[in-house]
Order: sequence, then C-alpha cells, then structure tokens
Amino acid sequence: MNQTASKMKNSAIQGALFMVLAALAFAGVNAANQYSQQFNGVSAPAVAFFQYLFALIFALPWIWREGRKALATNHLRWHILRVILSAVGVQAFVSAFAVMPIPQIIALVMISPFFVIAGAALFLGEKVTGTRIMATIVAFSGALIILEPWSSAFTWSALLPVLAAFVWAGASLITKFLTRDEKPATITVYLLLLLTPINLAFYAGSGFAVPAGSAFALLVGLGIVTALAQYFMTRAYAAADAAYLQPFDDLKLPINTLASWIVFAYAPTVSFWPGAALIVSASLYIAFVENKNKKQAKLAA
Repeated sequence: MNQTASKMKNSAIQGALFMVLAALAFAGVNAANQYSQQFNGVSAPAVAFFQYLFALIFALPWIWREGRKALATNHLRWHILRVILSAVGVQAFVSAFAVMPIPQIIALVMISPFFVIAGAALFLGEKVTGTRIMATIVAFSGALIILEPWSSAFTWSALLPVLAAFVWAGASLITKFLTRDEKPATITVYLLLLLTPINLAFYAGSGFAVPAGSAFALLVGLGIVTALAQYFMTRAYAAADAAYLQPFDDLKLPINTLASWIVFAYAPTVSFWPGAALIVSASLYIAFVENKNKKQAKLAA
C-alpha cells in the first residue's frame, strides 16, 4: 500500500471514529435535555439558552483565535438569517423533548437532508435525480408512519421535530450558498456568536427563571458535551467525505434509542420501527449512490 492510500485509509478511520463519538455525545446531550425538562422542571427556552451559552464559553479560545480574521464578510444578512433559522430549529427541537420520546425526535429530525435536497433543487439549481426523488419520498413516508397523523393520539406538538428539520434544512441551504465564497471559519464564528443572544431573547420571553442546584449543574455539563459533540462532528467531516460518513452518522438513531431505554426505560412503539427503517434506508441509499457517483467522476477526470 503506497503512502497516499495509507493516508486516505487512516483519514477514513478517523472520520468514522469521530462521527461515532459525536453520535455518543449527542445521545448524552439529548438524554440530559429531556431529563432537565421532565424531571428538573427546566423550561425548553432555558435549556436551549444555557446549553449553547456554555458551549459558547467552552469554544471561546477557538473563537478568539479565529474570530477576528473570520468576521470579514460580504453576506452579513445571510449569516443573520441562517442563525435565526438555526435558533428556531433549536427551540423546536428542545421543546420536543418535553412532549416526545427521544427516538421519535431523532428519527423525524433525520428527514432534514431530504428537505435540503428539495430546497437545493428549487433555490440553488442543483440537479434532481430519480434517486434523490425516490429517497425523499421513502424518507417522508417513514416520517408519516412515525407521526401517525391519522391516529386519535396525534397532537400538533408531534410536528416540532419536523419543524426543526425544516428550518435546519433552510440553514443548511444558506450554508451551502455561503461556502461558495466564505471561509468555513467565518460561517462557524457567526453561528456561535449570534446563536446565544437569539436564544437569550427566547429565554427572556419565557420568564427568565434561573435553574438552581443540580439542575443548573446538569445544564453546565450539557453545554460542555454539546461543544464536544460539535467538535467531534467537525473533526469527522474534516477527515472524510460526507457521503462516506453518512452510515456512521445514522448510528445516532440506535444509540439514542438505547440511551432512552437505559435512562428512561422507554421502548419505541410498533409503528416506530418501520418508519425509522424507511428513513435510515433512504439515507443510506442516497449516501451509497452519491459516494459511487463521486468515485466515478474522479475516475473519469
């Protein structure tokens, strides 16, 4: 094996490892999030604010190093809109933990890339292939099975993860647009700097109640683990291609399901499994096809 091939193999292994670590960290974040709301009585806006406040504090050394040179931009309005969408997604996502079990939330949020596929075709002019259309239909069918809107037990709050997936898809589309002439450091710095004050506005509107004692300590830990999860994910995407990493990213669903069972003794409903299987299958299939197409394009170049 030559040096280049060996380096690529090591990068692939590192990317997979960091993505699994990110999935484990996010499972801890989600369990702590739900515990804070359901057992400590902390409001969703308070959880979101303190979670990202402490994540910001934890990331300050990096922001200080990258921030000054990264703040130069010609697209300030797009950065602000991206962060507003991200903040709305955070609020919807965090609020879902008060009314829904973790596995259902994670499975429904996993349809976000399929909103991105639809939006990229409409707003960025990207090619829509039959594979992408079919995978999107399958994924949304899985979401419908999980939601069961025809059931008498259905409530509109069950759509909170779908709302999060939708607005996060919008944020992802803006990110795609910005990466055309903005540095990754610029995109990251604006997200970290603007997300906390926007979350603060939501928190202030909810009454500004400050958690005390162990509830506050859990939120500190939540923020630190959030920063670590973001770091692991960034390292993963820096080491390997997104299509290659997708199967490892999809591990977050079984990992979160296991964490929910261990912490809350929650067993998913019968309808959850086929719906989740459709979403994961669509995700894996689109990743396989995209990865294959990229390899063929490289060989043809």
